Order: sequence, then structure tokens, then C-alpha cells
Amino acid sequence: MKFSSIFSIIRRFRLSVILALITAFTVSACNPANFKTEAAQVPQLVSAALGEPSTFNPALNESAYSVFGFIFDSLISLNPLTTKLEPALAESWQVTDNGQRIVITLRPGLKWSDGQPMTADDILFTYNDVYLNPKIPAPSKDALRIGESGKLPTVKKLDDRRVEFRVPEPFAPFLNLVGGIEILPAHILKKSTQTKGSDGNLQFLSMWTTGTNLKEIVGNGPYVMESYTPSQRVIFKRNPYYWRKDAQGNPQPYIERVVYQIIESTDNQLISFRSGQLDDLEVAPEGFSLLKREEKRAKFQIYNGGPDTSTTFIAFNLSKAKNAQGQPFVDPIKSRWFNKKEFRQAIAYALDRETMKTNAFRGLGELQNSFVYVKSPFFLPPEKGLKVYNHDPEKAKKLLLQAGFKYNSANQLVDADGNQVRFTLLTNSERKVRGDMAAQIRRDLAKLGIRVDLQILSFNAYLDKLKVAQNWDCYLGGFAGGGIEPHSASNIWRLNGASHAFNIAPQPGKSGITGWEAADWEKQIDRLYIKGAQEVDENKRKQYYYEYQRIASEQLPFIHLVERLNLQAVRDRFSGVKYTALGGPFWNLYELKVTN
Repeated sequence: MKFSSIFSIIRRFRLSVILALITAFTVSACNPANFKTEAAQVPQLVSAALGEPSTFNPALNESAYSVFGFIFDSLISLNPLTTKLEPALAESWQVTDNGQRIVITLRPGLKWSDGQPMTADDILFTYNDVYLNPKIPAPSKDALRIGESGKLPTVKKLDDRRVEFRVPEPFAPFLNLVGGIEILPAHILKKSTQTKGSDGNLQFLSMWTTGTNLKEIVGNGPYVMESYTPSQRVIFKRNPYYWRKDAQGNPQPYIERVVYQIIESTDNQLISFRSGQLDDLEVAPEGFSLLKREEKRAKFQIYNGGPDTSTTFIAFNLSKAKNAQGQPFVDPIKSRWFNKKEFRQAIAYALDRETMKTNAFRGLGELQNSFVYVKSPFFLPPEKGLKVYNHDPEKAKKLLLQAGFKYNSANQLVDADGNQVRFTLLTNSERKVRGDMAAQIRRDLAKLGIRVDLQILSFNAYLDKLKVAQNWDCYLGGFAGGGIEPHSASNIWRLNGASHAFNIAPQPGKSGITGWEAADWEKQIDRLYIKGAQEVDENKRKQYYYEYQRIASEQLPFIHLVERLNLQAVRDRFSGVKYTALGGPFWNLYELKVTN
């Protein structure tokens, strides 16, 4: 799933990489232009997202569409210009014992948005009572598991400003992970981690829903939520207790209010931007040429960050498990097809990605061949062993015939038992390009005699089918950018990861699932991820992540397609924009100013 620009202002480097989720759009009865008229009164930014938040609890969030970049800061931040770690809520840190011990020192005088002091007790609570609590299914926990045993870090308070983290063995991503997790207010949430509700679960699991009174939601970031209208907008106002100040001692951020419009269609976002109702826009391929002509007249700039950090792919459901009712998640006949490597490779060769780039992306994209960001030092180039699937329908047919498939008298592809090869491709509706891609996939595979039915669902239905019901055949989707660190995708590639989308293992809180099993190559990738995290030497780490990419490109749990260029339009009235694909236009929102 893709982040809208404003989603990634501060949390661009979040631990969890999640499914790209899509939703149908209903035009709001309230005109966002009403908010633009107030810009003369207070400096403000009006932006848009393609989906609405699913929760206001950061520990439980699995959606790319969230509010947490506004209301929470991190202990340590990653500067997307330098890719270096910088102090944030933490004043400093010390790494010793071969990287196995980290002592973090908080800035003095930190406060929560309700004015209460933020101390080491909050860090202790966040980890020991929430993220490391076995009764709380926090997605970020996957990335914190260490080694074959999956042990978790230990966290100890040294004094009111210092906390010690320890791991049982070297763990290269440790500082990045510790620095990036949202710290939660113990004085607000601690009781809920110690009390059970009527359903027998901890009350924390039902805390800070999107129906919660916003005054009860306390953060440590640059903004607090002022109002939330479901399916329409979230309005943020400046947090008076935020810690950042400029060199002259003036409080930051300078922009006093952010209006976050929920516009669940790229077409409608384009209309809103062109009419002056939005201050920025993720430029979809179909809107680029039109906007480029208007750039100077309408006083905005289109930034080009090169290939986006996200991934776009199709994935087949490789699960052989059964649900609590004893029903298989995948039709056993289809499951036999999907679990054949030759079948997946044939699909990859059948897809004409160059035409997809030209037609669906208007040429504003790059063919993608790996899950690792192409600008990451851990990216495996094709010349070093990454397998690339260029369009070759004859090779696709040959692979299918070798795998036991054949053609009937109607030139339909059938398996050895005569079953017609037909499956449903699940995709989403918010981005026009997704529909265009799905239509081409159906056409390309029809040339192989394969029938593809399209299923286009709204946000909640899409998520439910993928993560809860798990009864899907194949889906077209993506994961938000994980930056340059491969371990940020551990919840996708580790066997028990909550986002191991192509073969989800039984997760905490889900009972009755039987028959789940992992293939040998999945287990090998799991081991490589463990070794890659254990190794602190970057050159040696590369070899582990290179090998995982070799296996993934051979086995194709994800069949990579085309990734868009990272194009963002931003009004000229904002000064201080330092655009990068890793950070977007607003990663340094706290220091941006409105000039007119």
C-alpha cells in the first residue's frame, strides 16, 4: 500500500510494512475549501490521504493510513537526506558490548501533550507492558524478535532519563528499531494493560479506537488531534508542549494546523488539488502531464524522487491450512497450482511489464525485480544473481507444459486432471493505476489460456479478506517503503510475521487454524533474515540479504510488477521543503513555514 505524502512526514521509516489498502470514495458534503479560507488566520497545511485511520492506538495499527506521524515523535530519527540517525526525543545514546547493550538518554523536560512529564517510566511501560507483552498482538513485535529462538530485548530503567536495552546476541538493526517505536503514556494506558474486559482480553486491545474522545489521546509529537470526522477528515493543531525549538528559541512547528482530508480516489484528489483545495498531491501517472502544464501558473512544484521505495506485485495464496471450521483457505485444486514454482514463474514471464509501464504508468515508472529498495546498499543487482522475468510468453507456455498442464480443445489451460485454470485476482479501487494493471494482467494471462476474474473491494473488505478470512486466490497490492534497511520487512519474510502475506501462519488470538506448513525455501529465507540481523559487519550482512533475494526471485512468492516514480506536487507557499523519495516533502514538517 502506498503512503500519501503527509502520512510519511516523520514515520516514513516505520517498522511495520503493511498491505496497500484501498477504498471507494464518496464525495464529502463538507467542502474542504472552507478550511482554505481560514489559512489567512493561522498557518496551515491541507493534505489528503487515500484511506482513513483504522485505529488511534499505534501499538495495534496495521494500516498505512494513520495519524501517528503527527501525534508521536520517535526516540531517534533517520534523516532521509543523509540516511544517518539523529537525536529526537532521545538526547543521546550509547552502544556497547558489541551492539548488545544500548543506553538511551531522554532530553530533559519532555512533556506529553497533556502537560504531564515524559520519563524513562514511559519507555519501560511501552516495551515491557505493551510491545513485549505476549497478550498484546503488536505488529512491531515481529521485528524485535532475535535469533532462532525469537527472544525479545530486555528493558531496564537506570534513572528518570535513562533506559538500558539489552539483547542476548548481536542484532544489527537494534538501534534503528529501538529508536523508531512510538513511546506510549504510562499515566494514561498502564491500567488498561493490567485489567481485562468482559471478553477476557486486556482492555488495552480496545483502547484508543477511532471512536475515542480525542482529548483522551495523548502523544509526544508536533500535533494533537482537534477533530475527526469519519470518512471526511482529521484536523490537527499544534502541540503546545512539543519539545522542538529553533535556534532563536521559538517553538516549533511553525505551521499551526494540519487539515488531513480523506479522499479515497486519486482522481478526486487530483480534482481537489487543481481547484486549490489541497496543498500537496501524490502525482498519479495519469495526472502528471496535465499538472506539469499547470506547474508555473498554479504556483506549485512537482518533485521527482526517482523510483518509489514501495513495492507493487501480485502474490498467490500459498497457504495449505484450514480455518476453525475445517475448511481450507484455498481450494485444494488451486492450491496445487499456486504451490508449483513453475506455475508462478510462468505467470511472471507472461506479464508484459513494459507495456504496463507504458500504458498504466504513462512511462512514469520502473520495472521492479526485488523487494529491496533499488537504492539500498543491500539490493542484489541482476548481474550478481537476481533473476529477472522479462516478457516471454513462449517460455511461460513451456514451463506450464513441463509442470503437467495442458490445453484442451477450446485452447483453455487445464491441469493434469482436466480442471480449467481459473482464479480470482483481488485488488483495490483507490488508485486508478491498480485497475489498469489488473485489466492488463487479465489480458496477458488470457493469452496463456488462463481465465482471471477480477474482484475489486473497498478498504475494509479488502483487508478482511487478506488478513482475517484469508480465503483469496491471488492479489494485486503492495507494501509501503521500508527504506534502506532490509530488516524492516522482517514481518513479511519471517515465518511467523504478521504480514507474511502469501502464507500467513496462525497469529496470536486466532485459534482453530490447522494444517499450516512452510516450504523449505521459506524456512531458508527465515534463517537468512536471522543471520542478516545477527551480523554487524555490513559487507557480510549483504551476503545474507543477497542470498535471500536470489531465493525469492527464484521462488516468486511476490511477482514484482512496475513501481511508480516518486512524484509529489507541493504549493510554492511552503518554504524549507527538502524533498527525497525516502522522506517525502514533509519529513521535516516541524521547520516548514507558510510564506503567503
